[in-house]
Amino acid sequence: MPVKRYEKDLEKIINNNSYRILRETVKYGKNLVYQGKKYLNLSSNDYLGISSDFEIWNSFIKNKIINKNNFTGSNSSSRLLTGNSEHYTQLEDYLAGLYKSEAALVFNSGYHANIGILPALTTKNDLIINDKFVHASIIDGIRLSEAKVICYRHNDLEQLAEILSKKRHFYENVFIVTESIFSMDGDIADLKKLVSLKNKYTAFLYADEAHAIGVMGNRGLGVCEELNLVSQIDFIIGTFGKAVASQGAFVICNNVFRNYLVNKMRSLIFTTSLPPINLEWTYYVLHLVIKMQDQRNHLKHISEYFRNKILSLGFESNGSSQIIPLIVGENSKCIKFSEYLQDNGIFILPVRPPTVPEGTSRLRFSLTANINISEIDNIIRLLKKY
Repeated sequence: MPVKRYEKDLEKIINNNSYRILRETVKYGKNLVYQGKKYLNLSSNDYLGISSDFEIWNSFIKNKIINKNNFTGSNSSSRLLTGNSEHYTQLEDYLAGLYKSEAALVFNSGYHANIGILPALTTKNDLIINDKFVHASIIDGIRLSEAKVICYRHNDLEQLAEILSKKRHFYENVFIVTESIFSMDGDIADLKKLVSLKNKYTAFLYADEAHAIGVMGNRGLGVCEELNLVSQIDFIIGTFGKAVASQGAFVICNNVFRNYLVNKMRSLIFTTSLPPINLEWTYYVLHLVIKMQDQRNHLKHISEYFRNKILSLGFESNGSSQIIPLIVGENSKCIKFSEYLQDNGIFILPVRPPTVPEGTSRLRFSLTANINISEIDNIIRLLKKY
């Protein structure tokens, strides 16, 4: 069997300290157990602490499953055949109402959303201009599109403006693509300026709010809500797999775009739809998320506290969200740093290329609302000792 090439590639990955494995973990609130040892979990996207809150889950089981018993574990069909249940309609109507938008459309995951929307909407007559640090799923979607693509330096909106001024008139439609909170750096895009640029140059703005949903805004609807920009962003992408503690994703857009995606978006059309129980759980949790302002305030407080402490120790970090990177540099050094923290009960994993640029391997501290200040202080103490 001709597998030599793959064996050699794996050897290179191992020698470069970039080899990845799948770890079997069991979560208990803010903690997890891995290989029989208990850790404080600093690598999760469970920003509001919902995914391992068994009280919430048990309440859902009791009130929604035992008492109603009107949904199952699978639709066994794509949405365009027989998989578009009432549970989809209920969830999408609720999302559209939250955002005061014409429409919402739900997908199987953030990856399904990001690899499908831009290829469906663009042609060779269009231009996509994306921030250099957008998520890999967005990059994959851009690669699948027929549009011309130009990348601007991370959060460099002066360069973006220059590109627009020089290139806009050559294309039918232009799509400006960004994340709101960047997943590996924790910094926040200047959505106000981006809205201004998209209006000036008659472009569409595509904002991925995956790491902002549940965390930012009075009701957890993201940076767009925080800045009162919901009605001015053409495509708001959100995910249920992080703070909402479920599975799936959505786009907020107008009816024309929703109908167009239903007819053109391959990653929506050619996949089995989400299970009804999943859709009901998402709907149930969203009603909780919009009320969790105390948790959002606490998360903001501990994030600012932790970031300031890290900077005061002389470590390199950036951002202004619950995602706090500690830039280490070399892969091997980053691995050793993470192993030290794991030895001391902190579950933090090294983030290495190609997830981040070469030479910027990092520890990505992902804070959640059920972590307290004393636990943050313990991490700071460990960082001081290293």
